Order: sequence, then structure tokens, then C-alpha cells
Amino acid sequence: MPSLADVFERHAHAYQARFGSAIPLRHREAIAAILACRTGKLGGHLARCPDCGTEHLLLHSCCNRACPRCGAAASARWIEAQRKLLLPAPYFHLVFTLPQELRRIVRSHQRILLAALCRAAFDALALLCADHKFLGARIGAIAVIHTWSRTLVWHPHAHLLVPGGGLDTDTLTWRTVRRAGRKDFLVPVRAVADRFRARFMAIARKALPDLDLPQSVWNMHWVVYAKRSVPRSSERLLAYLARYIHRTALTDKRIIACDETSVTFTYRDSNTGAHRSMTLAAQELIRRFLQHVPPRGMHRVRAYGLLHPFHRPLLRRVQIANIDNGDDQADPPVPRPGLRCWHCGSPSLELLVRLTPWQCQLAAPRARSPPHRLPARSPIIHSAGPLDQ
Repeated sequence: MPSLADVFERHAHAYQARFGSAIPLRHREAIAAILACRTGKLGGHLARCPDCGTEHLLLHSCCNRACPRCGAAASARWIEAQRKLLLPAPYFHLVFTLPQELRRIVRSHQRILLAALCRAAFDALALLCADHKFLGARIGAIAVIHTWSRTLVWHPHAHLLVPGGGLDTDTLTWRTVRRAGRKDFLVPVRAVADRFRARFMAIARKALPDLDLPQSVWNMHWVVYAKRSVPRSSERLLAYLARYIHRTALTDKRIIACDETSVTFTYRDSNTGAHRSMTLAAQELIRRFLQHVPPRGMHRVRAYGLLHPFHRPLLRRVQIANIDNGDDQADPPVPRPGLRCWHCGSPSLELLVRLTPWQCQLAAPRARSPPHRLPARSPIIHSAGPLDQ
């Protein structure tokens, strides 16, 4: 099966020659990073299996935010950091989508208007949750910016992951949706959508006073989707959340064919739920993918309310006060698996030395994915320097 790096290796040169200096710097950086990811160009490490003694070449990753290969490690790190921040409440997943009439404008002002999208979504939700008719509490949320549809079309929207509880605004005690008598209901989405529309337009006009926003958006319904997340245990819940935190517009497993002119990938139809395939010209697919590379310095993941780092001491007091309240409790930490030996399956490879790009390419010039088993008489085994070089 071809990967995105294979598509870039075959077609990125023609794409760059066609558009030249019109390609933004961030897009050129993403192309170079994806092409170099897990190849000898970035160097690597020599590792040995303690059980069978097999030598392995571990090639370094690029760690670029647009690279589909590097998201798994980032998700694992995020899970480790967020395990200590779980709150004693069910979690809800909400999606806030901008109307089509605003999408081209947002694309031209991504840094400002995508931030406005997240802020407006949380402000609208927090305003209703503070009402005693619903929750009557101060909430928190994690917002994740996505700009793509399943067919890679520009489609800015925000995923909000919200604990179904908060601090009671009168008694300063923890209040959950379950205690409020609404186990599977947070707030009415139609009311949230109306407040989301008003708040986004106000923030956009204040940040960009000279921007001409279409008045027609006031007369249309803005789409807000909400559901209670299915996973119950904390480990499953964190894995569920992580799928939305570190995700790229197109993953390697969705690409099923790549030839001299086109690329075919799979997607799930939003209306029917059926899996379909789409074939695009190779340069068109590269263009669609690169338009979702975030601008430098833009945070795709944002924390608001009780989940903001400023409120960590308050969050910890809430966790301690509700540790025995009968809600779902955190599972014991699961140890992170080590690198696995391809020969015997042992999950604990030992790093021996760090390798230069020249040494990696000498050992395995065509390797792209670690670990790569080295032959018994590899020329780099005795020529590699110490680990701290």
C-alpha cells in the first residue's frame, strides 16, 4: 500500500515546479519533513534485542505536525499528560461548524478566525451551562481545530470535549449532569448554535474591523452537533479523545493506489456511513492536503475554563473532593510499550549508539519505517560513534 510519503516522492517535485514561489513556506517545510520522515536523512539509532541479539536500525521521525506518521507518538504523550486531569463526570463531544459562506474568509485569516471559532464555541456553551435551567455550573473544555472534510475539502470546524459537570456557581461544589437529572443531555444545541453565531461574529468584527462579513449568515442555521461519548473507563475515554487531538487530513492507511497521474484514497460518506473511494489528480491531492497545514504558531488544541492550565490547582481540589462519589474512576496507568523486535517479538529493544544520516543510508538506503533489521555484517555496527555524540 502506498503512503503519503510515496505520493510526495513521486509528485511533489512537479507540484513545486508548477507553483514555485507561490507555495507558502510552511507547505514547503511540510513536504520536506514528510519526505525525510523515518529515512536515513534524519539519522537514527542502532538498537539490539536483549533476547535474541538481533541488531535493528531505528530511523528518526520528523515530528512535523502535518506528518501522518508522527501522530501516534504525540497521542501517547498527550494521554499520559491528560490522565491526571480527568474529572468525575461523563464527557460530551460537540462539533461547531462554520457556514460555507464564511469558509473562504476564514482560510484567508486562519490565525485570527480559527481562534475566534474556538473561543465563540466555548463562550456559547459556557453561557448556557451557567444557567440553572441546565447545569448551573462553571465548565471546562478542550477545543481541537480541524479544517478538513473526509474528502480533504476546506471545512473549518471545532471539536469540543467537555466534562458533563462543573463548579456550582452558588455553592462552589461540584455538580454533574447526572445529578442534575440529565444523564445524556448537556444543553439544547439549537440554543447553543444561536449564541455561537452571535459570539463568532462579534469576535470577528472586533479583531478584523475592516473585514466584510456577509450579512446572509445571520439568517441561516449554524450547525452544532453534540453527543455523550461512549467510552466509560478512563483509559478508553482518553484514547477516544486522543483520536481528535493529533490527527492529520489524510492518513497513510486511507491511500490505496498511486500512479503516474492520480491518487486514490478511501473515505466514509457522511450521509450513509458507507466507505467509498475517490480518485484525484496527484497535484490536486497534494494541494488539498497542504491547505490544512496550520500556520506557524497556531495552536490546534486549546483549553478553556476549568481545564485551562491556570486553573490546575482548582481542578485538583475538585478531583480530591469527588474521589469517592461513585463516578467512573481512573484506571491504573498502563505502561507504555517499548520498541518491538521484528525477529522474536520482544518489546524491549536496547539503544546502543546514535547514527549519522550517512551511516543510516549506508546501512539501509531504501528503509523508511523503523525498526529495520540489520544484516549480521552491517558496515555501521563497528563504525558508529557513542550514543551522546
